Amino acid sequence: MSKEEKQAAKTTDLSTGDKIHEAELAFDRRRRSFGMVCGPICAILVFLIPITGLSLEAHKLLAITTLIAMWWITEPIPIPVTSLLGPTLAVVTGVVKASVAYSAFANPMIFLFMGGFMLAKAMMMHGLDKRFAFGLLSMSWVGSSPTRIFLAIGIAAALCSGWVSNTATAAMMFPIALGLLEAIKEMFAANGRIIDLKTYKYATGLMLMAAYSCSIGGVLTPIGTPPNLIMLGFLDTMCNIHVSFFEWMIWGGAAMIVYFILMFAILHWHFKADVDHIEGADVFIAEKLKELGGWTRAQKNTAFAFCLAVILWVIPGFMSIALGATHPLLKMYNTVMPESVVAMVAGLLLFFLPINFKKRQFTLTWKDAVEGIEWGTLILFGGGLAMGGMMFKTGLSQWVGDAIVSLMGGEPTEFMMIAIFCVLALLLSELTSHTAATNMIGPLGITAAVSCGFDPVPVAVGIALSASLGFMLPVSTPPNAIVYASGYIPITKMIKTGVYIDFIGIFCVTIPICMYLVRFVLGD
Repeated sequence: MSKEEKQAAKTTDLSTGDKIHEAELAFDRRRRSFGMVCGPICAILVFLIPITGLSLEAHKLLAITTLIAMWWITEPIPIPVTSLLGPTLAVVTGVVKASVAYSAFANPMIFLFMGGFMLAKAMMMHGLDKRFAFGLLSMSWVGSSPTRIFLAIGIAAALCSGWVSNTATAAMMFPIALGLLEAIKEMFAANGRIIDLKTYKYATGLMLMAAYSCSIGGVLTPIGTPPNLIMLGFLDTMCNIHVSFFEWMIWGGAAMIVYFILMFAILHWHFKADVDHIEGADVFIAEKLKELGGWTRAQKNTAFAFCLAVILWVIPGFMSIALGATHPLLKMYNTVMPESVVAMVAGLLLFFLPINFKKRQFTLTWKDAVEGIEWGTLILFGGGLAMGGMMFKTGLSQWVGDAIVSLMGGEPTEFMMIAIFCVLALLLSELTSHTAATNMIGPLGITAAVSCGFDPVPVAVGIALSASLGFMLPVSTPPNAIVYASGYIPITKMIKTGVYIDFIGIFCVTIPICMYLVRFVLGD
């Protein structure tokens, strides 16, 4: 290819990228405008249509829920603002009292997230996450093999995102992956081969691995990603069912491992490197690890608080195995140290562990904590719990559940129930925030399961896991958007690989795990 042809191809690529970006912006504007106009209209129509079997309060709430759901999807105003609007309208229209509408914002699950955010902020601020990532990449088994580097990047991202925000983990792994790709480019240049990373398939695969692993790793723990905690909150408030941190880690860990194997197989098949050795990759990683220096006092303090939280979270699981689920000692521990209190104890401990006591410098300051807490997520979480709680209180959830069951033919099987809500959660999370998608689908799935006489836990777990499978579009998840900005991922490649992982994952991972819960765990 001549110099002129290369320049023309480059210009074409840029032009295509610009056109795609402009099309995305235009679609986004139309989506917001549609929601702003049609949301209130649909809500008014729902209220004006006579519906038998609904009380006046439930009918009002149905109209409000219609508006909130449409605005969560179309986002004419920020999603957290919409989440505050729902309970506020419920009070103004006389559905419930203010003390009922806003009580969900003080749900213990909110404080579990808040403590987790504090720990995550300290880990990122003091470089503990990077120390872990580079420590894993520098292990002898990784070396300079592109396949093993590919695998190690994914493992590091998945394990980090189980405890730290998926977005923050992706932002951390992004420059690491870029540095490794530059090392590859320099190695080829030294051997007389010039490559364009924007068209080099291994670069595409490595970027997708970094993004997808963050989403997959989030299912490991309740605090790994908002959908997990949202569904646990719905189970607690709507069904009085408590799922422990340890129990979730068993289910989430199994899902994460199988998802990861599936994702690695698909990405490695499509984006396998054309060399067996990346010269300079191990040196690059070793230098980055060396730049971190020795362990600082802040890192030791953060590691102590983090390990304390993990130990306190999993102790009840081992106590249940050793002593039995009804043992008085276990009940006392769960009363004194529930998951939310453990998170707050570990998070608040960071304000007391000194870095330099003479200068009154501590591991975490309030200013740092405020910046690290995702207030929008907490508000969205509280708004979702508020809407779900009001649906249950007014009887709307029972009516919706019966209607869904009727649409399914009256007697759906548990497999059908789980499959339908898993696919709905997946499709909705591809188009809007997976947190908002879970808030919309979660109460419907739980009430439909209860209406059929099924245990709602498998459906709730399926919805949470499926909402984390947003792999097809840059707008599906923040990790997707971060790596897509590199320019190394053609949109068609993301859609193609995302479709494979989404639907193979739903039918070969999520649904089988939920059916296992039905047949073995819950059956006992």
